[in-house]
Amino acid sequence: MPTLLHIESSPRKTRSASLDVARAYLEAYRGAHPDHPIEVLDLWATELPEFNGDALDAKYADLSGTPLSEAQQQAWAGIRHLAQRLHEADTLLFSVPLWNFSIPYKLKHFIDVVSQRNIVFSFDERGLQGLLKDKKAVVIYARGLDYSIDSSTPAHSFDFQRPFMETWLRFVGVTDIESVVVEKTLLGSEIDHAARQAARERAVALVGAASVSVGS
Repeated sequence: MPTLLHIESSPRKTRSASLDVARAYLEAYRGAHPDHPIEVLDLWATELPEFNGDALDAKYADLSGTPLSEAQQQAWAGIRHLAQRLHEADTLLFSVPLWNFSIPYKLKHFIDVVSQRNIVFSFDERGLQGLLKDKKAVVIYARGLDYSIDSSTPAHSFDFQRPFMETWLRFVGVTDIESVVVEKTLLGSEIDHAARQAARERAVALVGAASVSVGS
């Protein structure tokens, strides 16, 4: 049965714009696919493995073909266990607020931990290959200001949020990527409300378009 994994990276559970729009997507998804399991990985409620000495030593032992010590095996097992959530899902839904022109450190921690050879990518004489192929990613981006390329300011040049996420997703093999952006949430309640509403409608439309494509 196709599974959706929602990866939450905002700690603002009631006021988060990214979660607000993600919930609209999930509600529409449940309506369209009532039998599809939905799982949640809340990065603020998950004890992410530290990428410490044992994990680093395990990484380089694997690269060199050296047997792992017991401590290294435990560190690597924790990383594999976390990354397995990605492998088991068919759709990856990310809700991502913009922090300091990029992504929250919890999400960066998660990505840094799981992005290991033979876990989410491989490489050999043929080059790099992502191991998360044939998956769909939907990414909800939230920003307080206008970072669009159509902005009258150079703010779009400071956007390292969406480019980072899309580069990483393609690196691990995900090429079917849909994006929903809600921005200008700090420019007053009316603008915030209108931006969220437009983004919610866009998110719901993505579910409908995917359902039509599958049924056709």
